[in-house]
Amino acid sequence: MSAAAPLSAASLLQLMWLASPALPVGGFSYSEGLESAIENAGVRNEAAAAEWLLDQLHLSLARSDLPVLAQAVPAWRAADLTRIRQLNDWVLHTRETSELRLQTEQMGRSFVEWLKTVQPERVATLAQPWAQTGAGRTEASLTYPLAFALAASGTQASVQDIVLTFAFGWAENMVQAALKAVPLGQSAGQRILARLTADIPAAATEAVQLPDAERQAYAPMLAILSAQHETQYSRLFRS
Repeated sequence: MSAAAPLSAASLLQLMWLASPALPVGGFSYSEGLESAIENAGVRNEAAAAEWLLDQLHLSLARSDLPVLAQAVPAWRAADLTRIRQLNDWVLHTRETSELRLQTEQMGRSFVEWLKTVQPERVATLAQPWAQTGAGRTEASLTYPLAFALAASGTQASVQDIVLTFAFGWAENMVQAALKAVPLGQSAGQRILARLTADIPAAATEAVQLPDAERQAYAPMLAILSAQHETQYSRLFRS
């Protein structure tokens, strides 16, 4: 088999930009239930935090948001807004707590606002219904996976590379949450990130190949802990 064409420097840099924790979309504000797991499920050291995040990668992310992202990229490239609405509705309907829904809506809105500053023509052409605010809004909020797919679909990157980028950005944010909330040292965080990075390619491959009928967001313990976080006495994060 012939080797895949190398990614252009411009597209590679754009993917690195999208994966950056410095992107102003608010990802640092959320722990996705990890803070509650520290309080209620014994995630209180490096080993437990690593196992929790690996489980979340394989049991939740690889079966839900990553497959949505993989389907959304070609839909944006084909300007198939009907498909985009279907995928966006699925994300909204599978957020099991108010905090998880808040996260995907807020980060999606912030991503679109950021995209207006760097790719205004792309937002105007494809995402105008979701870019409106106030009384002029005609669509539900564009969720974070769909907004990320919109930005990434403008590159020449493959779907696999885009899914890898999203997953690595998620891993960096979650490790930073663990550093603050467990708490852990920087070296422990780098070891956890190394373990996640080793597992991300398999999770991405599974996500890209997953049919719509097998996509799911069934993670009852995560949902319970997220609900408990809503009333947790002391919190650093919004989820």
